Amino acid sequence: MLYMKINTYLKTGAAAILALNSLSAYAQTRSWKLEHAMDMPDGLHLSVSHRSRYESLDGQYRARVNGLPGNGGDQALVLRTLIHARAELNYFTIGAEMEDSRIELADSGTATASSKLTTTIANPLELLQAYIEVPLDNLLVEGSHSVIRGGRITMDAGSRRLVARNRFRNTLNAFTGLDWQWRLADKTFRAFYTLPVQRRVAGNILNNHARFDSEDSAVRFWGLYYRQPLFSTAVKGETFLFGLNENDSQGRATKNRELYTFGFRLWQSPSVNQFDYQLETVYQLGKSRVSTKSTTPLDHWAYFHHAELGYSFNALGTPRLIAQFDYASGDDNPNDGQNNRFDTLYGARRFDFGPTSTYGAFARSNLISPGLRLKLKPVSSLKTMFALRGFWRESTADSWTTAGINGSQAYIGTQLEARLRWQAIPKNLSVEGGVAHLFAGDLMTQAGKGDATFVYSQITISL
Repeated sequence: MLYMKINTYLKTGAAAILALNSLSAYAQTRSWKLEHAMDMPDGLHLSVSHRSRYESLDGQYRARVNGLPGNGGDQALVLRTLIHARAELNYFTIGAEMEDSRIELADSGTATASSKLTTTIANPLELLQAYIEVPLDNLLVEGSHSVIRGGRITMDAGSRRLVARNRFRNTLNAFTGLDWQWRLADKTFRAFYTLPVQRRVAGNILNNHARFDSEDSAVRFWGLYYRQPLFSTAVKGETFLFGLNENDSQGRATKNRELYTFGFRLWQSPSVNQFDYQLETVYQLGKSRVSTKSTTPLDHWAYFHHAELGYSFNALGTPRLIAQFDYASGDDNPNDGQNNRFDTLYGARRFDFGPTSTYGAFARSNLISPGLRLKLKPVSSLKTMFALRGFWRESTADSWTTAGINGSQAYIGTQLEARLRWQAIPKNLSVEGGVAHLFAGDLMTQAGKGDATFVYSQITISL
């Protein structure tokens, strides 16, 4: 039965690719948009996207929980549909976006047990965004332009390592509040104050039963952000301060985090025959608990650093080679009254550490990771990427956080990753596939774990 379901899905996907690919020659010059086909009036916009991804994890790296191999899954078909409508009126814009994220094929008797899958995988039939935007020109300074957006919203901020609208993950972070962005020439200032939306699913997550998400006034997330060019127009810098104030509420235990996260980023964008770089350093202080089960408040002091140096070659495929290094603090001593484990807040991690979803082997906590990445673009519609990264725990007193594994060894393992993205019909159909193989290091061997391999393929249709 399972084989028949998989075979049906694969045949359906292959048929869709063949049918849509027959239109690719025409689509190279003109993309097809639903709102144009519907002949919608000026100022009204409607977009629909659907993504189907099949993924498989061979070799579970996580610690055993209740006799199961751990969090995550052997296989899954994850589906995500987004419908976004906007109306531009005389003095403001209103918009709404629906999200329907589901999981299929997962077996509750395997590592994908419903007790371990979370709402990062499924969030069926949910109002992701419902907002109003008000433009304000010449506010504070002549020639400036700003927008105030209020309601339920999604956000990207800076490098997306701390605040992100998720791309690879099957569900998206949403917030309810106000977001003000102010621009003057090449300078940008931003301030927001929000209540993070708590994703909820009714009953067993594998049944994909909808339950409305909700905001909780016991959790507040706010931020200040500023960006401008430095030294030259090619070099940019940004600085930021994010605050997260979280308390327990009825029926929901938290880590009682009161965190203040601040830092800066300096970068130069890639250019052919030139070096590019990126430096980001972040510090975090406040109060927190080690887990939602703990009742002991701890002083929180943690930090994270990211550095990369790249070079783009003037050759076939415009190859870009990047050396990367990430350093995220872990908890040095569980008995010293401090929590030193870095908290990545609402950030994304796929672009640094590989696929997430049912894999997600690494996060910005208790980690030291050097790596090399090679990006190639053989033709305009095709992009490939190869990455090699080593992973160590920053503190052997703290766990490998995403696996729940402790031990005396620091070296976790080495990950080899490859990815291919093809814009079969630009702006309408994209196909992506990838593999990440984690070679077991000393810590994994000590925990009785072997190599792990994650493979996925996905199709995204945008209309």
